[in-house]
Amino acid sequence: MASDHAHAPQDDIVYPTTIPFVLVHLACFGAIWTGVTLQALWVAVVLYFIRMWAITAGYHRYFSHRSYKTNRVMQFFIAFLGQTSAQRGAIWWAAVHRHHHLHSDTPEDVHSPRHFGFWYSHFGWIFNPKNWEPDPGTVRDLTQYRELVILNKTNYTPAILLGFGMWLWGGWPMLVVGFFWSTVALYHGTFSINSLSHEWGSQRYLTGDDSRNNFFLALITLGEGWHNNHHHYQSSTRQGFRWWEIDISYYILKVMSWFGLVWDLRSPPDEVIRGVNPIGRKVIDKVATELAGSFSVETIAARVRESWAESHTLEDLSDRAKRTRDQLETRIAEMSLPHLPTIPELRDKAEEMFQESPSVDEIVSRAHELLAYMVAAHVCDTALAAA
Repeated sequence: MASDHAHAPQDDIVYPTTIPFVLVHLACFGAIWTGVTLQALWVAVVLYFIRMWAITAGYHRYFSHRSYKTNRVMQFFIAFLGQTSAQRGAIWWAAVHRHHHLHSDTPEDVHSPRHFGFWYSHFGWIFNPKNWEPDPGTVRDLTQYRELVILNKTNYTPAILLGFGMWLWGGWPMLVVGFFWSTVALYHGTFSINSLSHEWGSQRYLTGDDSRNNFFLALITLGEGWHNNHHHYQSSTRQGFRWWEIDISYYILKVMSWFGLVWDLRSPPDEVIRGVNPIGRKVIDKVATELAGSFSVETIAARVRESWAESHTLEDLSDRAKRTRDQLETRIAEMSLPHLPTIPELRDKAEEMFQESPSVDEIVSRAHELLAYMVAAHVCDTALAAA
């Protein structure tokens, strides 16, 4: 998939498929003719929060991360309610989201602001056909339920039924204000987690990506704004780790658990909240690569070549160039390279760039190793050219 993103992903957007999305937004201006009633406004607010809960507590915390359990009837009800948001089915949503966590803020992430810009990550990615059929192998735990598979195929039918019901109940004002206004607000509230929560806010934990905690986004998304917390410990039902981190979706699930509607809600262990556990190898490699990449490999390699040009080192390497390139690169990387940043220098840089982590020594060591091999590759090119 990385090769697919070698060019601008915006080039892959099928623009005719954006027409329904645009029309939903334009429908909001219908209030100029239908008028705005207090009843319709209240319905819009209620529909926004009910459906936001279905997305955050249902699509995200249940279907995507399986952070709690429920029965089959409640599972279907939450999926149907979430689908009235016009954000496709729970199976599709979960598959895309699991892929996001697997490749968060790398070129393979389907909606990374770092790589694809704000607007594409906010909603443009939805109209890229590469994202319409995510890997079904990632959601086998969901596709075993026939009713979820059937519901997932209906896409926007639940949303259309809700809109029609609003029109039957309260006429055009209820359709335009109650349904369309709340749906558009719901779109951008949800989408803001993919975009703004990876650009705007604070980072408490080192997660190897750009996830942020944002109090304002947590309020409008019922707790999803504690996004850095979530990326730090994805299996937690509760995303507001501290007492003051408001997480309304979790509070509702907690009340539901008292009545046996859901159970086995997961909370982060104390050591996870305090951030004292070593981070995983995958995150260490991601962070170390970013740290190594913050130095100019070309500049360091040029200085190494200048230093070695006055000795027989470069000449000796040229004689060794008859070996395979990999052997030569390894030989150079194992040598004492002048001008390579020292471990203390890398540590200072890491402290500037990242949050405090118990794994900083491993990150710095790995970054030093990566930087040595990157510089070696550049020096190797010179040695091979002179051979």
